[in-house]
Amino acid sequence: MSSDRLAVRKTYKLYVNGAFPRSESGRTYEVTDAKGHFLANAALASRKDARDAVVAARAAFPKWSGATAYNRGQVLYRVAEVMEGRHVQFCEEVAAGEGLSSGKARAAVDAAIDRWVWYAGWTDKLASVLGGANPVAGPYFDFSVPEPTGVVAVLAPQRSSLLGLVSVLAPVLAGGNTAVVVTSKERPLPAVTLGEVLATSDVPAGVVNLLTGDAEEIGPWLAEHDDVDAVDLTGAPARRAMELERLAAGSIKRVLRPPAEEPDWTADPGLARMTPFLETKTVWHPMGV
Repeated sequence: MSSDRLAVRKTYKLYVNGAFPRSESGRTYEVTDAKGHFLANAALASRKDARDAVVAARAAFPKWSGATAYNRGQVLYRVAEVMEGRHVQFCEEVAAGEGLSSGKARAAVDAAIDRWVWYAGWTDKLASVLGGANPVAGPYFDFSVPEPTGVVAVLAPQRSSLLGLVSVLAPVLAGGNTAVVVTSKERPLPAVTLGEVLATSDVPAGVVNLLTGDAEEIGPWLAEHDDVDAVDLTGAPARRAMELERLAAGSIKRVLRPPAEEPDWTADPGLARMTPFLETKTVWHPMGV
């Protein structure tokens, strides 16, 4: 048998509501490596695809936010376990897309998996750290507890295809929110593989929806969508960030503004990416009742 064979060219699809649909527009675009060599075709998501993703995220929100914090932590930890099983594939995709050496790509993948585990461990600790009993002048118990905001639209980092993606997605999920993510356009393959990981883990359908395509095209529509509760503009094009924030203000969304420059995704994460998508609920209850 000849060792020469044609490569199987794969067309990567979207990840919406636990399934892998093609873009309803039928559009695709070529994904190349850091040297410009062809890697694959990816679906170019449209506004209709984004609308479907928001519908799926909204439908999934009650069950995900209503799960116990401990259970959410278990589900997210399972994602890290499945990512570990795809370690080699992630390394190859990160190296090709970002032009990294095998050693640096491996370090980025290790950090992404560790980052996912870190956020999984926070799910059942947020209430203790961000909430508590409040002293009041009267015969009442007064408690403040953090609650998820709802559906969060995330414009993922454009350069850091996996570590940056995990760093913006995992904190949204850890707090009990659901997500619609526009991935890096030039480096989408690790995100697509992450979609396959999510589909084979315990994350319920619709909790995470991944759209490959152009944040400049889809971002404005997500920012002004009335059924999106918050927007993370980390990966927004700099020249469009102000416009996206203005559009988000039309329906009074929570907005996490884009950083002035690309963050150091290897730095310790802290709580700064969880708190923007949590709201504080305060409950009063009479004593002795």
